[in-house]
Amino acid sequence: MKKVYVMIGNYGSGKTELALNFAFRAAERGERTELLDLDMVNTYFRLTERGRMTRMSEIRLVSPNFACSGIETLSVPAEVASAFAMDWDTVVFDVGGDAVGATAVGRYHQDFMDLEPGSLEVLNVVNIRRPLAGTVERIIHLQEEMQIHSRLKITGMINNTNLAQITTPAELRDGYEMIREVSLRTGVPVSYTSGKKELLDQFLSEGHDPKFIGKPLAIDTYMQRDWDSWVKGL
Repeated sequence: MKKVYVMIGNYGSGKTELALNFAFRAAERGERTELLDLDMVNTYFRLTERGRMTRMSEIRLVSPNFACSGIETLSVPAEVASAFAMDWDTVVFDVGGDAVGATAVGRYHQDFMDLEPGSLEVLNVVNIRRPLAGTVERIIHLQEEMQIHSRLKITGMINNTNLAQITTPAELRDGYEMIREVSLRTGVPVSYTSGKKELLDQFLSEGHDPKFIGKPLAIDTYMQRDWDSWVKGL
């Protein structure tokens, strides 16, 4: 059965990083994998920038028209239909980081509904260290808006709370507390908790309720900016 993941969430939550991790892991298992960049909002961190990496792993990457071309107005490519028409084992969508961005995936509502039961996971990637997701109320509000605009029901949340290179176990711990409250209020389960392995291991050793942790997911970093090299190149 084809497995389809839709990564949705607030701007800066880490959707693109997680989309890459899900796709690379599927490819490592020998699965035929397609990765779709439907982020029509953020022109900075793009899956398209990692095109060479995905090709090396034999992952088919579908990008917006004009992505990484310097043109700010992007459009959805016709190749998105291949996610539903072709015989992939794993398909991963990286969707724009707000309600407006979620609209790009809404046009494929019927295609998602036609998938086999149990094959679709719509995952709200939450990083409470970002302003749009800094409170329980903001997370719930954004989640409701994204469901309306994407026309998809969110099936689970990912606690991906981080501060990039200065992340500590406190980020996952604080994210756990806030996302637990969101889950209790909305009924949306916590499907995954993600982070660098050493930080994730420390967080897991603290004895938190597994119900609000979901599946632990140790991730690799692919989208990190090498700021020192970038500054030297100016």
